[in-house]
Amino acid sequence: MTTVTEPPPLAGPSAAPPVRKRSTRKRLVPYWLLLPGILWLLVFFALPLVYQASTSVQTGSLEEGYQVTWHFQTYWEALRDYYPQFAKSLLYAGTATLLCLLLGYPLAYLIAFRAGRWRNLLLVLVIAPFFTSFLIRTLAWKTILADGGVVVGALDALHVLDVTSWLGWTEGDRVLATPLAVICGLTYNFLPFMILPLYTSLERIDGRLHEAAKDLYASPATTFRKVTFPLSMPGVVSGTLLTFIPASGDYVNAELLGSTDTKMIGNVIQSQFLRVLDYPTAAALSFILMAVVLIMVTFYIRRAGTEDLV
Repeated sequence: MTTVTEPPPLAGPSAAPPVRKRSTRKRLVPYWLLLPGILWLLVFFALPLVYQASTSVQTGSLEEGYQVTWHFQTYWEALRDYYPQFAKSLLYAGTATLLCLLLGYPLAYLIAFRAGRWRNLLLVLVIAPFFTSFLIRTLAWKTILADGGVVVGALDALHVLDVTSWLGWTEGDRVLATPLAVICGLTYNFLPFMILPLYTSLERIDGRLHEAAKDLYASPATTFRKVTFPLSMPGVVSGTLLTFIPASGDYVNAELLGSTDTKMIGNVIQSQFLRVLDYPTAAALSFILMAVVLIMVTFYIRRAGTEDLV
């Protein structure tokens, strides 16, 4: 009986090169690169968050000192005493976010598809407000909305103030120190945060899809409803989040453009920290606001049907 033996493997250029294991040092390089960012988050985010969490369950006074007594009743008392400010904050932030979307989407669409050689200039104009201080931009609105000014006169002539007075957003022919002034300030200050993600999302859309829609005899409205808007949803989601989240905790616009009746929860937290010096209540209010916004954002992202944020 003849035994068939396998020929030895050829040793030459066609032979597979030996597999080299990466050294431990090379495998640790990505982790070393991530280390500065992780340390930054721990020092400037995680540790302050833990400290504020412990502050919210403390009792005592500034003179006697505070001690951790696990007094969770502070959360209930804070929510009971300041729920109107929570409601106003969410209402003002939601209204400003909707206005930013209605104003920002057409502008982002124009820059992405119709601007041509003027695209870069328009983008610079969008971010131009960032060249000045947030405080200065807000104070400018006190002049814009001043009693007897051009803007208030135009709104009065168009009978817009009649509608806003009926809604409770203004008082007669006065706009300053009203909810409308606060919403105008929020809309102006956070509008770039809506436009830029929308532009980025719209600019990524392949133009051939619009051409295909035209070849299928789709009207411009149908093309926008079936093609453009669904593909821009990541920008819509990220833009609304970047607008709503900071607007809900803002206190500068309500402080400078509003009155005591238009105080937002950010004004209450700032007052509790710096004036009343009730640190546990201020910390509890901060965590309640964070929890409410987190729940709303989670529900919104799931309902929007996209997690691909720009």
